[in-house]
Amino acid sequence: MRCRTIERDMGEYVVNRVQELRTAAHLTQEELAERAGVSRQTIIAIEKGNYTPSVSLAIKLARIFKTPVEKVFSIVYDA
Repeated sequence: MRCRTIERDMGEYVVNRVQELRTAAHLTQEELAERAGVSRQTIIAIEKGNYTPSVSLAIKLARIFKTPVEKVFSIVYDA
């Protein structure tokens, strides 16, 4: 599983599986961007873990992948 993480405040991390799910769906970054209504650069930034999308974009991506948003994005807390 290829997950990307973004460090957040106080040991909180956002983990995403966008690249893994996109690849499994046989979509290019451009195709996913078009379906989600964003730029390819936005998809790249999400996949690299450089950008946490808005709630509405996270939901759009989950719908494109036909999976719950929690399967695409999750929060992990450092113990």
